[in-house]
Amino acid sequence: MNPVEATKTETESPIAFHTLDSNEVLQRLESSEAGLRPEEAAARLERHGRNLLQEAKKKTLLAKFIEQFKNVMIFILLVAAVLSGILGEWTDTIIILLVVVLNAVLGVVQENKAEQALEALKSMSSPMARVRRGGQVTEVKSEELVPGDIVLLEAGNVVPADVRLLEAASLKTEEAALTGESLPAEKQTGVLDGADLVIGDRTNMAYMSSSVTYGRGVGIVTATGMKTEVGRIAGFISEEENDVTPLQKKLDELGKYFTFIILGVCVVIFAVGLLEGRELLDMLLTSISLAVAAIPEGLPAIVTIILALGVQRMAGRKAIIRKLPAVETLGSTEIICSDKTGTLTLNKMTVEKLYLNGGLMDATEELPGVPGGERLLEIMTLCNDSSIDEGAGAGGGKSGKAIIGDPTETALVDYALSIGTDKRELEQKQPRTSELPFDSDRKLMTTIHQVEGGYRALTKGAPDVLLSRCSHILEAGELVPLTEEHTRKIAAGNKMLADEALRVLAFAFRDSDGLPAELSPESTEKELVFVGLAGMIDPPREEVKAAVAVCRKAGVRPVMITGDHKDTAAAIAKRLGIIEDDSAVLTGRELDKISERDFAERVADYSVYARVSPEHKVRIVKAWRAKGKIVAMTGDGVNDAPALKSADIGVGMGITGTDVAKGVSDMVLADDNFTTIVVAVEEGRKVYSNIRKAIQFLLSANLGEVLTLFIATLIGWRILEPIHILWINLVTDTLPALALGLEKAGSDVMAKKPRKANSSIFAGGVGIGIIYQGILEALLTLLVYYWAHTHYDEGVAVTMAFATLGLLQITHAFNVRSNTKSLLQIGLFSNRYMLGASVISTLLLVLVIIIPGLNEWFGVQHMTGTQWLIVVAAAVGIVVIVELVKLVLRLSGKGKTWD
Repeated sequence: MNPVEATKTETESPIAFHTLDSNEVLQRLESSEAGLRPEEAAARLERHGRNLLQEAKKKTLLAKFIEQFKNVMIFILLVAAVLSGILGEWTDTIIILLVVVLNAVLGVVQENKAEQALEALKSMSSPMARVRRGGQVTEVKSEELVPGDIVLLEAGNVVPADVRLLEAASLKTEEAALTGESLPAEKQTGVLDGADLVIGDRTNMAYMSSSVTYGRGVGIVTATGMKTEVGRIAGFISEEENDVTPLQKKLDELGKYFTFIILGVCVVIFAVGLLEGRELLDMLLTSISLAVAAIPEGLPAIVTIILALGVQRMAGRKAIIRKLPAVETLGSTEIICSDKTGTLTLNKMTVEKLYLNGGLMDATEELPGVPGGERLLEIMTLCNDSSIDEGAGAGGGKSGKAIIGDPTETALVDYALSIGTDKRELEQKQPRTSELPFDSDRKLMTTIHQVEGGYRALTKGAPDVLLSRCSHILEAGELVPLTEEHTRKIAAGNKMLADEALRVLAFAFRDSDGLPAELSPESTEKELVFVGLAGMIDPPREEVKAAVAVCRKAGVRPVMITGDHKDTAAAIAKRLGIIEDDSAVLTGRELDKISERDFAERVADYSVYARVSPEHKVRIVKAWRAKGKIVAMTGDGVNDAPALKSADIGVGMGITGTDVAKGVSDMVLADDNFTTIVVAVEEGRKVYSNIRKAIQFLLSANLGEVLTLFIATLIGWRILEPIHILWINLVTDTLPALALGLEKAGSDVMAKKPRKANSSIFAGGVGIGIIYQGILEALLTLLVYYWAHTHYDEGVAVTMAFATLGLLQITHAFNVRSNTKSLLQIGLFSNRYMLGASVISTLLLVLVIIIPGLNEWFGVQHMTGTQWLIVVAAAVGIVVIVELVKLVLRLSGKGKTWD
């Protein structure tokens, strides 16, 4: 095959290099162990392109800015600005335009497109790589690597491309960002069966952006740039587009309805007025004032402010919102697809159980007092390459110390240190004289230490292998011959630990007078004394189990999606209460065998997915969304990025999360704590509830104004002037609506099921409330005007109507705090912001009436005490009537569905 054909094959039908032996891989890529000739590498670089991730297409700043105006409510705002200008209210025009421009600027600033995530992916690449070309080892820029290059890897390196390993000496790579596994992956060079193996099982491959944590290796580059596994993820990120949130959809629909309704009502009023013989200009101004009254011009700004206030509260509770609409989306979340490692778990291996003296025991502080316990701790700490960081502060683990090394070994040292056994002190007493490093073939590690009277070999490794090298066992502190009964008990203990998905290591030792003549596994790792077993796991966070229980009570379903093994995933999920048995667990390979249609029907059967790839995560999220569910996806790794972006809301981890994961997320958890997600959902529900209250208040107030003008015009009354409507809108809409946005969440906010994505914003009594409360406002205003008109002159009647409509809207804001609960139940003074808003709005309304000169400008006049009493009675009357309606709802049992 010539190089051109090889390229075509790689592009059109990716080769499963992990299923080929080394010679076949070299042949397919037309390379050799000596590497490519420099001229051949240059030719392939021209053909394949640089080993870089493609940048996403970037929109211009102007294009992003213009895109912010593609919204019906924004269009209505612009219409309101024009109408206010026609009326000569230039202050209103300027304020509205400022709000529109500010919204657009915020939208541009908050917009996080795929290129930011791709930039983070690019930064993960190794800048330089050691390669073998033409038989010579040289350093080249990683972007100049090509398929067929021979790459040399050692501890500390970032893998610069996807490579098939040709040599591996105790090689381990950290692939958590790609696979979700909490432990470094042990690598080997043998052929693997199964072209469909997930990344975590391809142990003879190393992938771009992973890091070498141990050992060394040599590999041949199989893919570069966008053809690497990281590149494929980058492709998913750039392809995914975020949908608009449920609230955005509802507000768009609301804007469309209002446009037609407003136009229709204005045309009717204009026509009726002309038929009654009123002046053309007069009716034009009346129609315009009616349009201004009907348009909820403050709604987009108020919704944005309420969302922003929610962002501030959530930031104080460790949930950092990167996109404002995410606050509202959280409130309707029905599914939380969560990565396991670092999200549900601590991302830190921990010793949990021990097998000692023929029985299992929890890893407790009493171990040093147990016969054989001190010897077990001695082997754990000395047969170990981890080190304690002297300069690190507390907080590194159970011991409060930072320990550096392989996660399994650091877990052993940390456990020993937490119960009083210090590796540093033991090393001074028993210095290491020689060692047999861990080898993946023999699955053992041995260190030899000088002790009083001779030398002691300490060995740890796989239980079955180590047990086969033992001749004695330490039982109750005494050395006794190892019998078949002992072996059976140890095997049973090992199985019990493994059944709990614990990673099990066995420990043994052998004392001798001197060092062996030849240091080898055969001469050293024999006739050992078995001491015990240790079971380790990356444990779940303590607070997550309670958080999962709250989720279930709130109707939110937690789903674990991880690259870890099935048994480990199932064990953690059972501990957390996510599943009860293994029937709800599905692996990536099993998922591949299910068709899209079948999976869409069966997705609700599974709550745990193990050994999955990035494509699987996206598929799971999309299957839930296809069922109409609002899906949140949490994650920290590169492998999570496509699903984070395809979910309704992506939740990244702030501490352990990669820049890629955080870059595509809508929300970032500052403390990486799953419990914070529950807090965020609670805040999201509160925000949405408060937005609905603000919408109900504004629309019922606007409806009251429209009906008042509409009915008055039909009757022939000149009840309110355009300036009256504009002033009432200015002083009574904004502050009370914002105060509603600061309403406290009800105690039962997390006891309710999440709202459906397709549920109307007018559901739960909001729509009915708007209608009947708007009618009440209009009727009470018209009633006061009618009474004043029959008892006083026109000026007093207009003034009383103006004052009544304004005060009605202020007092009505208290009604909207709950559609079913009485003000006495929620507390009249429990929202101090509402009290402040009502006082300020009332003062602004009253001052216009009582200040000489100002009242003449507004066309109103002073009122007597009796007149004020009638106005206040009408304003309080709406509260009394609505309270009676709430009482009827509670007594009838409908209150449960009305809030």
